[in-house]
Amino acid sequence: MEPLTLGIAGLGTVGGGLLDLLAANGAHLANIIGREIRVTGISARTRAKPRNAAMAGIPWFDDPVALAIDPSNAVFVELIGGEDGIAKVAVEAALNAKKHVVTANKALLARHGVELARLAEKNAVALNFEAAVAGGIPVIKTLREALGANRIKRVYGILNGTCNYILTQMQNEKHSFSDVLKEAQALGYAEADPTFDIGGFDTAHKLALLTSLAFGTKVAFDEIHVEGIQSITQADIEAADSLGYRIKLLGVAKETESGIEARVSPALILKESAIAEVSGVTNAVAIDGDFSGNILLVGAGAGAKPTASAVAGDILDIARGLIVPPFVTPTAKLKTHKRAKLDRHYGSYYVRLGLIDKPGAMAGIAKCLGDRGVSLESIVQHRPQVPHALGSVHARTRDRSQPVIIITHETTEEAMRKALESIEKDGNVTERPQMIRIEEL
Repeated sequence: MEPLTLGIAGLGTVGGGLLDLLAANGAHLANIIGREIRVTGISARTRAKPRNAAMAGIPWFDDPVALAIDPSNAVFVELIGGEDGIAKVAVEAALNAKKHVVTANKALLARHGVELARLAEKNAVALNFEAAVAGGIPVIKTLREALGANRIKRVYGILNGTCNYILTQMQNEKHSFSDVLKEAQALGYAEADPTFDIGGFDTAHKLALLTSLAFGTKVAFDEIHVEGIQSITQADIEAADSLGYRIKLLGVAKETESGIEARVSPALILKESAIAEVSGVTNAVAIDGDFSGNILLVGAGAGAKPTASAVAGDILDIARGLIVPPFVTPTAKLKTHKRAKLDRHYGSYYVRLGLIDKPGAMAGIAKCLGDRGVSLESIVQHRPQVPHALGSVHARTRDRSQPVIIITHETTEEAMRKALESIEKDGNVTERPQMIRIEEL
């Protein structure tokens, strides 16, 4: 059988890892699929940069678009990144040239996935993207194939290793968010500008793809509610721990009567749950199927080897002739994503308050909650934080705050937000209340 030829654009961590994998396991792959996989062209931003030894002798293309359409390759592997620009142009060119495409570009697919999938279907070629979500964890293949006979009820997980590392270190080392972020940057787990990760946007890109695969809807990144972990403090970590919880940044998507609830936010989850034990840069994805039940996939969410493994798995599918609609459901039958109203979300909540130490303050808090129909499961009060600076007795009393942790019974998001608005307006707290959803997993 003729070799399967590849053109690889993007020679960073993942591209270099893929070339290493093909060099190390090429004979093994040829044996199991019955044909050789051969790299016939490579491209990157600059040729002058020192390169992986496995690239020696492979034809170089200065223009990735020229590589995408070159007749020497049957598969275009896009590892450039970015939701627009040259990555998008090159992928479109490859699909129009009837080339199969393998990509790890979650941002590109979250923004343009439907139109690219439509183009792939029109030209009867593959658009595979296992490496775009959760690194080496085969969650795309699981949704596309293994769970194809199920109606998916919910998909959720820890989809960003940077955030999981930060929250894990805050838990284990008792360090502040800012200190752990600096540590993560020094170790290479976080970028110099970490907003994309800690703001929840990276997780949202991945969740947009999982939502489409799970529920047969058009990819709708802009319909996802996104919160990051910037507001999580050591006080939250310790309070959650004392109550039997861990804090994780979760991406959650599920169908409700009002539409699809897709959200990224910090969440309290019971220590006993399997996902609470997922630590460091590890990722985890859980899928609830109507016949399969709950399936939890755990593994490396990034890195050269795990991500290269995912890219290679997509290439093997093409070598075997396995071509399926990119989002399982053909694009013509994908439903429009109908966003559920988040204020209808029903669940329990964690609230941290800096209560002013004065008579009647707690009663005022309870009234604000009660007026919105929010009942309390537990209240934990700690000793007041007495200021060290000298000052009048009046000033010390006025500035003194008392940390209060509240766990609510199940209620609506709308009721919680309106209650917290009232609490903030009433002047019984020293800072904006911190609210975190409690997830029942």
